[in-house]
Amino acid sequence: QVQLVESGGGLVQAGGSLKLSCTPSGRTFSNYAVGWFRQAPGKEREFVASIRWSMGHTVYADSVKGRFTISKDSAKNSVYLDMNNLTPEDTGLYSCAVGSPILSAMSRSDMYHSWGQGTQVTVSS
Repeated sequence: QVQLVESGGGLVQAGGSLKLSCTPSGRTFSNYAVGWFRQAPGKEREFVASIRWSMGHTVYADSVKGRFTISKDSAKNSVYLDMNNLTPEDTGLYSCAVGSPILSAMSRSDMYHSWGQGTQVTVSS
């Protein structure tokens, strides 16, 4: 298990931007994939983006391609999610997670074994 801390959520108007961060407590992300998932009220959790730490390979949900960018900073041992051109449909609790999925399974939440508490993103129209 890896303890994860997310930050960067908040309230933003449609068209605005936010940058989320995910940092592990007490260890590094090496050999893991780090994913971002979100859950809106009354809806199931959905995949947003993921990055394999060692290779830097990234995967995105179709709904965020071209607007969101997942990245890593080895010096800060952190993963970031840059979110641009936000819409009200992007509202939700954003959680980062760590796991070891194969490349074809990076969007599957059951491939991740450690989850953060989440950070709330609210986009107003």
